[in-house]
Amino acid sequence: MKTVAALDIGTNSVRLLVGRVGGDSESPKLQTLLRRMTITRLGEGLQERGSLSKTAMERTLKVIADYRREAQRWGAEKILPVATSATREADNGQLFVEMVREVLGVNPCVIDGRVEAWLSFWGATYDLDKVPRGREVMVFDLGGGSTELVRGKRGGWPEWWMSLPLGCVRVSEKYKVSDPPKPEELEAMERGVDEVLRNVLGGFSLGSRSWAVGLAGTVTTLSGLRQNLRRYDAQRIHHSWLSLRDCEALYRRLSSMGLEERRSFMEIDPARAEVIVGGAAVLVVLMRVLGLKSILVSEKDILDGTALAAAGVGPNPFVEGVRDSKD
Repeated sequence: MKTVAALDIGTNSVRLLVGRVGGDSESPKLQTLLRRMTITRLGEGLQERGSLSKTAMERTLKVIADYRREAQRWGAEKILPVATSATREADNGQLFVEMVREVLGVNPCVIDGRVEAWLSFWGATYDLDKVPRGREVMVFDLGGGSTELVRGKRGGWPEWWMSLPLGCVRVSEKYKVSDPPKPEELEAMERGVDEVLRNVLGGFSLGSRSWAVGLAGTVTTLSGLRQNLRRYDAQRIHHSWLSLRDCEALYRRLSSMGLEERRSFMEIDPARAEVIVGGAAVLVVLMRVLGLKSILVSEKDILDGTALAAAGVGPNPFVEGVRDSKD
């Protein structure tokens, strides 16, 4: 077993996983030692300015420095940081990369949508024991700046992937709604998301025997709210189910509240209150467009896929690439 640290520098949050990894691509093993998440809003204002703000970078770097100390404390032999849509899209993304390198001592990998999709797929499916190997799985990772859709057979390479410019931060900033949101503002946001999805997905549909797995903060937070959790409980959230009816009901309830009321209601993750309505809108519309009645919620995601890649267990998308197919 090898102790590694994976760092996900996202548009809305920065997350750390320290784990012990062993096994091989047929039967990978990942024992989580530490998992942390801090909302830093790195991509705040990116849609308007086209660049990362000094304040957002500073608060993100502060968390990254803290995570480096945590990884060292747990004896991580290697740390692999990945940065996603906010860093790759910002005019000053390279400057931020250099700042991260100074803090961590290693270069962060600014990954494209293809690698992001692959890591999310591998992380979400490696422990999906209830799904037989070879069964088709659709994974969607609803992040802060983008949503990755990736389909493949459990235990194999992804066969199809797509990265969409839809995320909880991006949509929330594009459709600036009132506090609380007005019905016409919500309708405009839903129409905008629906248009993006239908333009790229067309008549796409999943097979009747396919599994749909949802990842990232919007999805896991909604699962916790559905279960009336007062504090985050990863064991209860991991491999729980969310129906379309659940998501629609939570979306209606959250969007009927003002920001402060949402923060109070969302004891499980009050810092996400500013972007949860936009994230829930993306999830609801995505499930409608894909014809999904329910999704399996996974705590395992891009962080887990990155940790496996850091330890050299299984195929490595940084070296081998992913089949570039959006058909």
